[in-house]
Amino acid sequence: MLKTFRRHLIAGLILWVPLLITFFIVRFLIRFVDRTLLLLPPSWRPEALLGFNIPGLGLILAVGILLLTGVLAANFAGRRLVNIGDRIVNRIPLVSGIYSGAKQVAETLFADSSTAFKRVLLVEYPRTGVWSMCFQTSEAVGEIQHRTTADVVCVFVPTTPNPTSGFLLFVPRDELVPLDMRVDEGLRMIISLGVAVPRWDSPEAANASLAPPRERL
Repeated sequence: MLKTFRRHLIAGLILWVPLLITFFIVRFLIRFVDRTLLLLPPSWRPEALLGFNIPGLGLILAVGILLLTGVLAANFAGRRLVNIGDRIVNRIPLVSGIYSGAKQVAETLFADSSTAFKRVLLVEYPRTGVWSMCFQTSEAVGEIQHRTTADVVCVFVPTTPNPTSGFLLFVPRDELVPLDMRVDEGLRMIISLGVAVPRWDSPEAANASLAPPRERL
């Protein structure tokens, strides 16, 4: 009876905990983004025009601000202003390190397919027999390719649970093992310390599930 009670209790927690966490996080984000409405003059705010507040309206305003700044930053004059702002910020002690690191992370995560992580791979690192998850960043490595005898691929081995730091390696192509998981799934697995393992639907996985159990560490 105790084991049955515990099993059902855990099943209930597994069902409700993610739902509650998602609900509170989404509610917090909506309320946080709604504070962007404070940028509007008091007479232009929804509660002044309509007489009541509309939850989530701040999200529309935030998206509009992002699109507007993106359009401005994409043209020639906008790029010059961004470059001037970067130079000013990079001269401020302490702030320059935080800003440059945050900008590099944002450019890596939100860049297009030509510069973002391309796929998830496995590499034997830091020693033979020990595997680490890495992300392919580029195949065109310029001079480095000509200085090596093997066909190398540029990969990034992130640290966990903070994937913004890690090691840049140039690994021979035949020493890399490609994975089927998406880049976002690989990042989620790293951030969760390996707890959030992506589901793998493949013939190999199906056959492995039918195999007799083996002793594992």
